[in-house]
Amino acid sequence: MSRRSWIQFGFLAAFWGASYLFIKVALEDVFEPPMIVFLRTALAALVLVPFALKSGALGALRGRLGVVAFLALLQVAAPFMLISFGQEHISSSLAGILVATAPIFTFLLAIWISQEERAHGVGLAGVGLGIVGVVLLLGIDAGGGAAALAGGLMVVLASLGYALGAYYLKRNLSGIEPVAIVAATMAASALFAAPVAAFSLPTAAPSLEAVASLTALGVLGTGISFVLFYSLIDTEGPAKATLVAYIAPGFAVVYGVVLLDESFTAATAAGLLLIVSGSWLAAEGRLPWQPKRASVPDGELAAGGIDVAPAGQADCGRDARADESVLESVDRLPA
Repeated sequence: MSRRSWIQFGFLAAFWGASYLFIKVALEDVFEPPMIVFLRTALAALVLVPFALKSGALGALRGRLGVVAFLALLQVAAPFMLISFGQEHISSSLAGILVATAPIFTFLLAIWISQEERAHGVGLAGVGLGIVGVVLLLGIDAGGGAAALAGGLMVVLASLGYALGAYYLKRNLSGIEPVAIVAATMAASALFAAPVAAFSLPTAAPSLEAVASLTALGVLGTGISFVLFYSLIDTEGPAKATLVAYIAPGFAVVYGVVLLDESFTAATAAGLLLIVSGSWLAAEGRLPWQPKRASVPDGELAAGGIDVAPAGQADCGRDARADESVLESVDRLPA
């Protein structure tokens, strides 16, 4: 990648990894999970909608408001709510690690949903590693008894929502500019969260630290992060851009340990390694030293993915995994 792309990649991983820190700071102040979700998605929409309007991409969503609304509920509003409620009982670093299980759910769902993405040996091994990592973290590292276990399971369930949403998106909104879809789903999610948030207004004035955290969560951790992500997709391709999903959990752990004084045990390290490694193997279906799968002509379905190259920028020799759509890859992304 170019130097500019490496800088964008670094900021993207740092911003996404910080999302769990920002949520934790807001929760420990006066904000309830519904209000956090509403403010986060509303601020992200304010950042993304102008980009979508400028590109003229929003017009492609006419007549698909029901599809957009269901996607927003399945892949944004509900997962964000689950993560926020879950973080009331678990650390930010643990939440960041558990969200990385999304590719494992994608792999398992493919057994029933996607004929092109059926299980293979290496992928199955990755699923096994990831499950062991989840059990290790929830059974040993979470602490706090039943409440912590419930919180961890909420975050894992949010990852299932990401995976389900990716398949729904692929089947119903393929061929539409990603920035338009994300802008619309963020706006719809803010509308979904607004009525619930109205019943969870802060009972006292929030601290400057909490306000700054929520602003950073919406603008940096959600809105600008997606802008950076799509910029990397355009310049470097989906395969390289989505690798950020395996770097962000490391940032989440560093932030939690350094800034929130969260514990980092041997079980945390082992769980992080198992989940991230297992997710990569499940998503890629190959060992790191093995070559990627054969290339396909531009625009054709590749390994269940769809082409997202802008018109007139065909590259007939792209790798099948590199040709994978960012829409399909949303399931790999941090919260």
